[in-house]
Amino acid sequence: MEETTGEAMRRLERSSIACGCIAGAYIACGLLLAGCATRTELPRASAAPLYAMRREDALWLERASFGLDSASVESYRQLGRERFLDRQLHPGEAVLPAPIAAEMAALEVTRADPVKWLADVNAQYKLINAMPDGADKEQARKALNDRGNKLAYEATRRDLLRAVYSPAQLQEQMVWFWLNHFSVFQYKANLRWLVGDYEERAIRPHVFGHFKDLVMASLEHPAMLQYLDNNQNAAGHINENYARELLELHTLGVGGGYSQQDVQELARVLTGVGVNVGDQPKLKPEMQRMYIRSGAFEFNPARHDFGSKTLLGHPIDGRGFGEVEAAVSLIVSQPACARFVSRELAIYFVADNPPAALVERMAQTFMRTDGDIGAVLHSLFMSREFEAALGAKFKDPTRYVVSAIRFAYDGRPISNTRPLLNWLNGLGEAPYGRQTPDGYPLTELGWASSGQMSRRFEIARAIGAGNAGLFNPEDGAAADAAGFPQLSNRLYFEAVEPFLAARTKDALNRANSQQEWNTFLLSSPEFTYE
Repeated sequence: MEETTGEAMRRLERSSIACGCIAGAYIACGLLLAGCATRTELPRASAAPLYAMRREDALWLERASFGLDSASVESYRQLGRERFLDRQLHPGEAVLPAPIAAEMAALEVTRADPVKWLADVNAQYKLINAMPDGADKEQARKALNDRGNKLAYEATRRDLLRAVYSPAQLQEQMVWFWLNHFSVFQYKANLRWLVGDYEERAIRPHVFGHFKDLVMASLEHPAMLQYLDNNQNAAGHINENYARELLELHTLGVGGGYSQQDVQELARVLTGVGVNVGDQPKLKPEMQRMYIRSGAFEFNPARHDFGSKTLLGHPIDGRGFGEVEAAVSLIVSQPACARFVSRELAIYFVADNPPAALVERMAQTFMRTDGDIGAVLHSLFMSREFEAALGAKFKDPTRYVVSAIRFAYDGRPISNTRPLLNWLNGLGEAPYGRQTPDGYPLTELGWASSGQMSRRFEIARAIGAGNAGLFNPEDGAAADAAGFPQLSNRLYFEAVEPFLAARTKDALNRANSQQEWNTFLLSSPEFTYE
């Protein structure tokens, strides 16, 4: 080549900024890198008859999943759109490939015991803090932190394996969406020991259920309570952090009709809601019947403000944890909540600025069904606005990376997810890695910088050139499977090639090798937008 990849990318970035066209930049990159290549006839698909997908079907399926693979295309072909969606909204027990299921079963986080883990880590921190300063203390602290990091990584590994291989693709997308919506940061307090359980108990069971149940499940989980400091919220020592984010980020949104007084009143409602992995507190007889303990979650009436409150113009009488349930019911019944949640879903699945008419219909469904998330999603995916927006939604880093693995390896089990996590770290969207509670951006503006484009091209090249370390066992043993991707396969000719733009096809024809061809395809506009 006459240019290195870095030089090509730098020239590409300058030309991209000059013309303001990211899609054009991707094609230009392919032409730059293949500028001295001769046209190469790459292998064609088999002569067997191909199922000709319509462009709208291929794009719809890509949007309803984490990216195309042969299994999802075949399922869609057999079921049709509405039956396929119905099965995705009611997935039952998702059957994973046997090697992937075995990998997940071997993870310690699969056997999570958050109460024991929190009790142990609290006890160990006390012992470490009591040690004299020196190398032994630092080594003990490092060992404890390493264990927490291992458990958080296992939770991430499980997430990524499910995202790539689960046939319940919409479920996995909604797990990601709600984990981002009810975001927690693994490096605060003891959350590294809790994030896996947070997903399994607070988020995953409720992704298609009623929104109130999802809010309550996150509210009662020690990960959320520690992350937003409600475990420090007590009568006489009010902490408003969680109350504010519950209203602003989780339910009503900015401009959702609440005031600072509502934040203060909700914080009073939430007093006594916290975390306990030790002994039950000693309480007066009249308070013992109001005490609640479930796992590491605790409602301690001795810490609760029993005074009368007014929230969103409605009185809430002091009666213990019943106030919390009443407050959440009141909040999620507001039209502002229906509109906010519906718009967030539409931004993620439809467009950065979703059609107002679609959001309003989704909100009406939300209100009519008492916040039934599955019903709201059905109205979204079967709407004319959704189909009209196909092909124009920029993939965030998670969707880009996972879709590349699903397409490139097409069901072939990988044994190492660390490359995926490294890519997501480099792109700025690591699971459980958002420090602020607002979650990662859902729009193109958050992910379309020239630096992002450059890193995505390097990821495409790593995958296109070989196994990218994905088939090297994480324990350091020798790889027992090859992983070179052959992207010019039946799936490509069924669901991708018929819809490529002329410039993309020209760039692919200029590829000098299968590796370059793979790289150009994975960094094309058609793979960047869906």
